[in-house]
Amino acid sequence: MPGAAVAPRQDGRPQRQPRYHVVLWNDDDHTYQYVIAMLRQLFGHPPERGMQLAKQVDRDGRVVVLTTTKEHAELKRDQVHAFGADRLLARSKGSMSATIEAEIE
Repeated sequence: MPGAAVAPRQDGRPQRQPRYHVVLWNDDDHTYQYVIAMLRQLFGHPPERGMQLAKQVDRDGRVVVLTTTKEHAELKRDQVHAFGADRLLARSKGSMSATIEAEIE
């Protein structure tokens, strides 16, 4: 992947850093509009991609929204957790849940 962070190997060739997925988990306390807006603001996904990801998390219970370095994945997970409640739903008391997991090659 272009721009992937690399660390030198002992033989001098670059070695790519391990990659991590940011996983968004489904719940019934956030609207599609909330998910689309969050994905646009935090991840730069255009509305069409945001809708695809919102539908996938609703259907499958989880969706990978980004694959990146561990430190960047942790930052994005924390930003999801800090995004706040969905103002369109009274029952929404906080942010959606997100985790990170190692990419399996």
